[in-house]
Parts: sequence; structure tokens; C-alpha cells
Amino acid sequence: MFRAVARIFRTPDLRRKIGFTLGIVALFRLGSFIPAPFVDFGNVQVCLASNAGTSGLYDLVNLFSGGALLQLSIFALGIMPYITASIIVQLLRVVIPHFETLYKEGQAGQSRLTQYTRYLTIALGVLQSTTLITVARSGALFPSNSGVAECSQLITNDAWYAIMLMVITMTAGTGLIMWMGELITERGIGNGMSLLIFTSISARFPNALGSIFQAKGVQIFIAVIAIGIVIMALVVFVEQSQRRIPVQYAKRMVGRRTYGGNNTYIPIKVNMAGVVPVIFASSLLYLPALIAQFNQPKAGDTPAGWVTWIQNYLTKGDHPLYMLLYFLLIVGFTYFYVAITFNPEEVADNMKKYGGFIPGIRAGRPTAEYLDYVLTRVTLPGSLYLGLIALIPLIALVLVQANTNFPFGGASILIIVGVGLETVKQIDSQLQQRHYEGLLR
Repeated sequence: MFRAVARIFRTPDLRRKIGFTLGIVALFRLGSFIPAPFVDFGNVQVCLASNAGTSGLYDLVNLFSGGALLQLSIFALGIMPYITASIIVQLLRVVIPHFETLYKEGQAGQSRLTQYTRYLTIALGVLQSTTLITVARSGALFPSNSGVAECSQLITNDAWYAIMLMVITMTAGTGLIMWMGELITERGIGNGMSLLIFTSISARFPNALGSIFQAKGVQIFIAVIAIGIVIMALVVFVEQSQRRIPVQYAKRMVGRRTYGGNNTYIPIKVNMAGVVPVIFASSLLYLPALIAQFNQPKAGDTPAGWVTWIQNYLTKGDHPLYMLLYFLLIVGFTYFYVAITFNPEEVADNMKKYGGFIPGIRAGRPTAEYLDYVLTRVTLPGSLYLGLIALIPLIALVLVQANTNFPFGGASILIIVGVGLETVKQIDSQLQQRHYEGLLR
């Protein structure tokens, strides 16, 4: 293992790529602590110090921004607008035939879709930055610190030009992050956007573990570490699990050459949806809390019944109804997203076009039905796995009172393990190209 790591740094090209990637990551983390214009950095730090947690409404965005959201920094929005735009463009392939046509055109069509994703990212950046500034001006960014005067004085200038400058700065920060991710993909070790998300999430681990150590003591801290190692091992096992459907290709004569005649397989992963269903479910459950937050009564008035119900049951994750809805939404969105990203009929048609068939299954429609049968049954344990992993931080909130400081669960552990495995594969493949030996044996 150490010899393989030494080979990485003895390879000039690979060493340069890793150094470039680390430099971009350092700039990305530096921007997370630079406050946006007209933000009172001192008051923000007071609010963060008095209570590190939020109402849960901004936890997901704060997670993907590495804590920059609550800092109101120039990178406050993080990579979340790009993730949302990518998911929207991918879903629009089902609704808009032109998007599906572009996707099937190959590299040129997918470049157009990437361009649409960039435009949509900027539009979402403007929308989300405006919402964030509005919430910060109203003093609702730290609702649990309503008694702290500094939390209602985060913005030093309420003039229209100051607000516009803040919106432009945060949106430009999102565009800069998107450019950094593309630079890592082109000139670094690949997976630029994923690596920036990985950096944002892993940057919160030391603070989260330190908070658990200070609040609960050594025994709980050691127990959390042990549970985290077990969870990571299980996540690695499931993420690597797949159902391999054997495929045979008949021999074809084209001129004087023979094509086909080989055996391969279609890998169907247990978790084909990745972390997207967790993001979908979290975003959907945040909508009622967002609506209730903007329908708060005036001082002295009694809130409406539906507002009180939402605040009691759908704002925090410690209620069984919230956990049940969260779990069911993840299971439903897993099936929905897998149905969009994997089309059995398209796979069956491509196999038939190139002379491929599944042993014992006729080509064409029977193949599509068989693939749909296998996919439906493989997705069930995958959806249950995603739901249980996502519930771990909520269960820790009830049992350990770890709040959002429990890092080994939810979207964070799924992204860290997934990106870590993919990065190791990237480095391993580049080592094999140069030394005929990979990183792992």
C-alpha cells in the first residue's frame, strides 16, 4: 500500500494532477470563510457560537456548502444550485423530447445539455441568494437564537444597491465553484463537482466529532466512532453490490471481419439512484416548514392551526411522523429516479440492434420485461437501504441528542463513501496506465 502511494508521487503527471486538485480545494475552502459584502461577520460568529444548529430548514444546503451558508460567505450557496440544476435537466428529458434527442446525439448533444445546466445554475443562484438574504434580514436564519440581538442584525446595509451587490456576489461565487469543479475534471484527477461536495461535507466532520466529545464525553465519543466504522463498512459493501445479468453477442460478418461472439454482463447496482432520493425527500419535507415560516403571525397573535401542526410535526426530525414520511418519500423517489435513469426498453433495443441476447430470454420485448422484473426487485433493498441510512441522524437525535452533529449517516456518509471509492478507482486506473500496477492489489 505504501509503495503504491509512493508511486503516485513519483509519477510526474499524476503528482501534478493531485497538486492541482489540492490547490483548487484549498481555494474553495478559503472562499467559504470570506464574508459577502455588507455582512456583519462578528454578529454571524456570535450566532454560530451561541447555537451551532439551525431549524433543519437549511441543514441540507449548509451541509453541501461546508458550513458556508450560515457564514453568509461569498460561497454561501456552495454547489447546491448546480446539483439542483443537474437533477432538473435530467428530469426534463422525460418531459421535453428535445432534451432526450440531445442526450442521444452523443457528445455534441450532451455539451448542449451541460450548457443549459450552467444557465439554470446561475438562475437558481440568483433565486436562492435572494431568498437567503431575505431570511437573514428578517432574523429567521437562526430561529433558535431569537433571543440574541445580534442574530437580527446580520446585514449592515438594507439599501437596494447593497442587496443587489450581495446577490451578484453570491451568484458569482456559485459560478466560480462550478468553474473550479470543471477545472478539476479536466486538469485534475476527475470528478470535480463530486470532489468539491466531498470536501464540503468532510470539512464538517472534525467539528461534529468535537461537539459530540465535549457534550457527551469519551465513552459516547468512542461508541460513535465504532458505530461510524461499522456504518461505513456496510455502505461500502452495499455500494459495491450489483446484480450481473449475463449477455451474449452473436458473431457477425462485416466484410472480411468478424464482430461479436463475446460474453459480457449488464451491471445493475443495488443502489442505482445514489444520494438523489435523499435530496428529493429532504427538499420536499422542507417545503411545509418554509411555507409555515413565512406565515408566522404578528407579535401577540395566535398562529393558525395548520402552522402549529407543521411546527410540531414536520419541522424537526425527532417526531415519528416526520421519520415515517421521510422514509416513505425516499423509497418512492428511489423507484421514480431509477425508472427515469434506466430504461429497460432502450437497453433491450440496443442489445437487439447489435445482436446481443440474455441466455434463455428472447430478444426484444421479453428482454425488456425481464430487465424490468430484475430492476424492480433489486431496487427494493436499495430503497430500504437508503431510507435506513437517511434515518440514522434522526435516530441519533432522539437517542443520543446529537442533533445535526452526528456525521455518520444521511446524505453525508453516502457521498463521502461514494466519492472516495470513485476517486480511488480514478487514481488506480491512472497508475495502471503508467506502471501496470494499480493502487490496490
